[in-house]
Amino acid sequence: MHVASVIVGLIGVVAFVKTLGVPSDGMVFGITKFDALLCAAILFLIAIWGQVGTIHHMMLEKNGEII
Repeated sequence: MHVASVIVGLIGVVAFVKTLGVPSDGMVFGITKFDALLCAAILFLIAIWGQVGTIHHMMLEKNGEII
């Protein structure tokens, strides 16, 4: 889970940086710049949620609880 959220976060960073280099009325990845920025933000949120979930599961395992 940890590795997957890191990969998603890196993809979000790449999408964000690529989007910043495009003119304001341009297209990136076949969609508008605004939509690409929203997609990057969603990828960041997914990565953060994955990290929070990983920490939660690690704390449960430390206490001996199994889900």
